[in-house]
Amino acid sequence: MEVEFLKDYFVSHKDELITSILRGKYRPNPVRRVEIPKENTSSKKQLGIPAVVDRVTQQAIAPVLTPIYEPQFSANSYGFRPGRNAH
Repeated sequence: MEVEFLKDYFVSHKDELITSILRGKYRPNPVRRVEIPKENTSSKKQLGIPAVVDRVTQQAIAPVLTPIYEPQFSANSYGFRPGRNAH
């Protein structure tokens, strides 16, 4: 789905999407894999591209879930965590 059709999709499917999330039945679509070239080499790396509806839904849910699961991580864990990085 193209991003420009996203608003119409959410307007017409809002209730079923919310219901599936609340019932624990929401399942994102499979991620599309594409190969992109690595810099300074002939090899390629795989990149996963989620469906736009799934990406927006996951980004909307993240601020609610992050305070719940963040305290459970080890203090020594830095990967992809708010306010932390490997440096």
